[in-house]
Amino acid sequence: MADIKNYTLNLGPQHPAAHGVLRLVLELDGEVVQRADPHIGLLHRATEKLAESKTYIQSLPYMDRLDYVSMMCNEHAYCLAIEKLMGLEVPLRAQYIRVMFAEITRMLNHLLWLGAHGFDCGAMNILIYCFREREDLYDMYEAVSGARMHAAYFRPGGVYRDLPDHMPQYQVSKIKNARTIARMNENRQGSLLDFIDDFTHRFPKYVDEYETLLTDNRIWKQRTVGIGVVTPERAKNLGFTGPMLRGSGIAWDLRKQQPYDVYDQVDFDVPVGTTGDCYDRYLVRVAELRQSNRIIGQCVKWLRDNPGPVITDNHKVAPPSRESMKTSMEELIHHFKLFTEGFHVPEGEAYAAVEHPKGEFGIYLVSDGANKPYRLKIRPPGFAHLAAMDEMTRGHMISDTVAIIGTMDIVFGEIDR
Repeated sequence: MADIKNYTLNLGPQHPAAHGVLRLVLELDGEVVQRADPHIGLLHRATEKLAESKTYIQSLPYMDRLDYVSMMCNEHAYCLAIEKLMGLEVPLRAQYIRVMFAEITRMLNHLLWLGAHGFDCGAMNILIYCFREREDLYDMYEAVSGARMHAAYFRPGGVYRDLPDHMPQYQVSKIKNARTIARMNENRQGSLLDFIDDFTHRFPKYVDEYETLLTDNRIWKQRTVGIGVVTPERAKNLGFTGPMLRGSGIAWDLRKQQPYDVYDQVDFDVPVGTTGDCYDRYLVRVAELRQSNRIIGQCVKWLRDNPGPVITDNHKVAPPSRESMKTSMEELIHHFKLFTEGFHVPEGEAYAAVEHPKGEFGIYLVSDGANKPYRLKIRPPGFAHLAAMDEMTRGHMISDTVAIIGTMDIVFGEIDR
């Protein structure tokens, strides 16, 4: 009689953010996964090594390209690490702007995750719903930084510039007539803050629409309930952070436990799950969308009432204004030195972490007193989650593997950095 053997299958790339750089080798007994071995590669851009030959400010745009769905959150950790080493004071208005854009980024991330995860599991139209709102969020990015994705907006000591007074508007074209354009520009008549405020009032209704599509959907629950269960103890031992950890019932959030910038000044809740399966992690992220919207609303209210500087006045670190640079010789020298040589960071080491949409994103920085980092080490949240792939998929079906990759919310820019 012939021996019945397990066979090996290469799965993927399945997830949109695993575009050819994840080779998942599954050992199968029929349809059941006995072992999952994630092979990563082909994307490694050596961000950490490149930073050693770039000035601190030149390395900042590399941060956007790590997790390229949570751009400003990556910059946030990098700036906090530099500020910790230099002892920089960040103006209060800049801190509120940072927190507001960190939460806008969390929404951008969770909306892509929700659309892609739903798509992976067979829910086709959720992706289109989520991308409808992402357009408005990208417009906020573009209004403030000029770029829709890789913003490079945060700076050591604050942010690049203050919020604009005018929101860019759509123009009449051959495709859209004047009446259509007028309707599209209805909420763009005021400043960026007016546009964001309008969005925060509209957004809860959109989240209700996502929940109507998925939360009590029988097929969605069959695909996610009881799949990829992780106990609270194992979640801690595996190094889980963010929604992966909170989905298992542990209320750990750096914004509450180790607040940075003005997170201790805003009011929000930390959603947690109970069973630690894919469905719980879905519920946690959807609840986080609502909490982020709540934080953004509070930031908008404060920013309306409190004008002020948005970057440190230390011209060894931040450039002087264009006006003073063109009228003062000393300011011109500051400007020239800053953009040719960069600033020098005192000797020492610092670790700064933020509650990134995917978990704890940390930057460990070692300085030898030069204008470039001696060593930069990135602690990405997704790497620890992908390492648990084998444990989470063992005993599940091939189709469940797809749901488990989706629930991890992996992006390879940070995993294979």
